[in-house]
Amino acid sequence: MTTTAPRASSTAPTWASMTRARIVVELKEFLRSREQMVFIFFFPVMLLTLFGAVFGDANIAPDVTFAQYFLPGMVASGILNTGFQSLAMSLAVDRDEDVLKRIHGTPLPQTAFFTAKIVQVLIVSVIQIALLIAIGVALYDAAMPSDAEHWWTFTWVFLLGTAASTTLGIATSSLLRNAKAGSAIITPVVLVLQFTSGVFLVYTEVPTFLQRFAEIFPLKWLAQGMRSVFLPEDFAMAEARGSWEHPATAIVLALWVVVGLFLAVRTFRWTRHDDN
Repeated sequence: MTTTAPRASSTAPTWASMTRARIVVELKEFLRSREQMVFIFFFPVMLLTLFGAVFGDANIAPDVTFAQYFLPGMVASGILNTGFQSLAMSLAVDRDEDVLKRIHGTPLPQTAFFTAKIVQVLIVSVIQIALLIAIGVALYDAAMPSDAEHWWTFTWVFLLGTAASTTLGIATSSLLRNAKAGSAIITPVVLVLQFTSGVFLVYTEVPTFLQRFAEIFPLKWLAQGMRSVFLPEDFAMAEARGSWEHPATAIVLALWVVVGLFLAVRTFRWTRHDDN
């Protein structure tokens, strides 16, 4: 009598299962990186607390203090930092260390890899924003959105801003010749945008030519969109054009999503620049 050993059933991994597994890897790598944890979570919280303590009581409009104005700017800046600055630099490091080259040689689909990156950015951004809002509400009497309309505005501004920042971060990573150049190139760009886009300074107090410069880029519109969520409705009259400009915000952010996606598809590199 012969017996046949049962054959082990094997199921090929699906796109969804590989993406889920990659998301777990991305989150673990983020949690193990103390530098990223400090940059994404501690640094914005420290800036909000510091600026709020020094300038927070100054009124910039009736019933609006500088700390309350500063909160939506920091939320917008956090979205840019996570999706653009941090992602571009981490991809540049992975490219230098041949991590991207090894991943590219595995059966993992490219779309699964980038989806995992985007999901990781979304999760980290949500946690960062929740921390900033909690501090703003607890220490500086910031108001939470009070109705569905404001929450909807928050949602589409957040999603469009994250999409624009993420695609631009992926595209920019390939422009960096090496990981060491990342901080020297990207950090000054982000700082210029923060000072001209209504994050560290009240936007209407920035010289007009710098306002026009900031209007080209996503951060100005991200910050203004978030102000429309967290500040009183009548504060719109104190904006540069006397309104929240929601249609323009949506159009500019959507255009940057398209530009970032086009550049990311055309320029992304899995190997180092000096790798033949």
